[in-house]
Amino acid sequence: MTTADLSPSPADSVEPARPSIAWLFSPTVDLAAFLGSAVIALGLLGIGAWLGVLHSDSPQWTWVTAVLLVDVAHVYATGFRVYADREDFRQRRWLYVLTPLLAFLIGWAIYSEGDAGRVRFWRVLAYMAVFHFVRQQYGWVALYRAKAGETSSTGRWIDTAAIYLATIYPLVWWHSHMPRNFWWFLEEDFARAPKIAASLLEPVYWAALLVYGGHSLYRGTKLGEWNPGKDIVVATTALCWHLGIITFNSDYAFTVTNVITHGVPYFVLVYWYRYRNPGGESNSAGKARSDKVAAPGNRSARTFRRIAFFLGTLWLLAFLEEFLWDRGIWHERGWLFGSEWLTESHRANHLQSVLVPLLAVPQITHYILDGFIWKRRSNPRFRDTVES
Repeated sequence: MTTADLSPSPADSVEPARPSIAWLFSPTVDLAAFLGSAVIALGLLGIGAWLGVLHSDSPQWTWVTAVLLVDVAHVYATGFRVYADREDFRQRRWLYVLTPLLAFLIGWAIYSEGDAGRVRFWRVLAYMAVFHFVRQQYGWVALYRAKAGETSSTGRWIDTAAIYLATIYPLVWWHSHMPRNFWWFLEEDFARAPKIAASLLEPVYWAALLVYGGHSLYRGTKLGEWNPGKDIVVATTALCWHLGIITFNSDYAFTVTNVITHGVPYFVLVYWYRYRNPGGESNSAGKARSDKVAAPGNRSARTFRRIAFFLGTLWLLAFLEEFLWDRGIWHERGWLFGSEWLTESHRANHLQSVLVPLLAVPQITHYILDGFIWKRRSNPRFRDTVES
């Protein structure tokens, strides 16, 4: 955005207006997505303490609401973003076709190498997930910096150190204090690290967060350059990751603090990109004109239908995937998915070595493609949304 050079005289000059607060979507949506999801996660810790499950495995209702409807479903949001966008698909056809194909073939090759290959498969998948979770939190911070027009290299280093250490330090602590009563996918999917690694990183972690807080307070009070969305991302990430991994030693606490704050903002991002941003479906020429003349009630009904279709599609795909995992591999939730359809002998042979890497394809595709589809340099439509 540029302004005309009016060359005012000193007498006509006025104090420049302070920059407005930068929100990725809108104040309401940002607060609901980032702060709201963290409040829900922290509230579930309180509910877990009240129900007596805070220090135990996740009950079935938590698995359905947090894992099935959020964690697994948000994986398919990437597919909604990629394969339902015909223009983008044409431009990156080979990337979008080859990624799931190679994910299956490489996964099949690793998993087929006997017991050692299966351990290696789940460990590789776990570390891909960890990298994805860490990078997503950094991505939110980078987007808020771009939206606010923050270009200071010092500020970038402070922000980067804070958000990376907010996630990496709890992970290092986890590796240094094994075994824990929870794991990413399967037990022992993480390698062990010496305890001194966490001890050495701890003062750096606290220093990075303190410097970030001081720098943010200075920019807000002295320069009037508040960026509350970025502050919320850093603060809630540090709080939820510390509570879920370090403070509590339970599958329940890790699940509710880990997946909700990760999946809910991603739902919002994909929906906004698809329906609300410049160039999206709701902003095509015809629909934009109809939206302008539509009554508020019609717009509300249209928005409700879109959200219902969006979430309903993702939840259906998530249910179908977990149905196949449970009926074919895990056999843990017969109350929801029914009885098994693979016998013990079938589960021990090559059929499992095909089914497991095949069912992991959506996750792997999600992890890989997310490293491409949200880059502002290669996606002008997304860049315009963020920087407008």
